[in-house]
Parts: sequence; C-alpha cells; structure tokens
Amino acid sequence: MVARVWFSFSILTFSFASSAEHPERLEFAIKELGDFTATIGDVPVGTKVYVDGPYGTFDLCEDPGAGLILIAGGIGSAPIMSMLRTLADRGDDRQIQFFYGNPTWEGIIFREELEALEEQLNLEVIHVLEQPPEGWEGESGFIDREVLERLLCEDLRSCIFFVCGPIPMLEAVESTLEAMAVSRGHVRTQVRERMHTELYKMA
Repeated sequence: MVARVWFSFSILTFSFASSAEHPERLEFAIKELGDFTATIGDVPVGTKVYVDGPYGTFDLCEDPGAGLILIAGGIGSAPIMSMLRTLADRGDDRQIQFFYGNPTWEGIIFREELEALEEQLNLEVIHVLEQPPEGWEGESGFIDREVLERLLCEDLRSCIFFVCGPIPMLEAVESTLEAMAVSRGHVRTQVRERMHTELYKMA
C-alpha cells in the first residue's frame, strides 16, 4: 500500500486479510501501534491509496491435498485469516491446524470468526496465551517445541507450514520444526522446503 504521509509518499507493507475469492473487496488487518498505523483511524473515508501486490510465498495452490499447519502471533494472523476465508469460500475440506499465540484471551483478534470457521472448515484452532485467565484449560506460554511436539501431526512431510510473526518467533518456530523433523526420522530439507514464513514490523 502506498500512502501520503507528511506531504510525501511512503510505501507501507500490509498483509491482505480478505478472501481471494472476493477480489472486489480488499481488507487489511492493521494494528494501531507504529508511527503510521497509530493514526490510520484518522484517515478520512474516500482517501485515495495505491495498492500493489500481492507478494510473498503464502500460496494455497501448492500441493492442494496437503494438510495445513498455520502458526501466527498477534496481528500476524492477518494473512492466515485471508487463507482461512479463502478456504471457507472454496469449500475446502483438508485438515488445518492453526496455532495462534496472544498475550491475553481478551486481546485475540478474530476470535469469534475463528470459532465460526472451526464449524465451517476441518479446522482446529489452538490458542496459546502468555497470560491466561483464571481457570484456563488451554495452552499457556509460547508456541514452543513442547506444544508442537504434543499436538502436531506425526508425519511433518505431509503438511505445508505457514508461519507469520516477528523475527524472534519466526526463528524459534523454524528451528523447532527442523529439529522435530530430524528427531522423527525425516530429512531436514523435506520440511524446510514446505515451510513458508512472513515477518512483520510495526509501520
């Protein structure tokens, strides 16, 4: 997306959150935290923006029969939601796991929509909370090896991985999945080649 900021043009990168089956409507999920995004709510309706793309490697056309493992933290769920909305619109019935890390239950973006998508798709959403509420029976802490070892499918080569989050999270998840592949007797590159990542920084 190209926006006019302080009388000059700036290039800002955001992920699509809308379904690929509805190209007439583009949607973005933007967290109001960075220098530009903190003021995005003040942009008047009708402001002209220039959109280019999409770019990256989050492509559902690769191996349509493979199971999907989606891993995201916070606003990193934006491209994941685009994929899930697209799969729902296509009536896709493949197995999907979504590991979704957030600080708190109340701060989970798309929480209600994800519950509806679990009914519509062959989807399991695993929420991992850093600060779980009292009585929480789900996963706590971070999306680490212990969580993935316990909940992921046995044959990692049968899945395609899409991971979106900040750099520390990407590095941790990548190294964990590669180590798991080796421990399960897979060739490391067989899993690495089926792993797609997208990092985000606050704009």
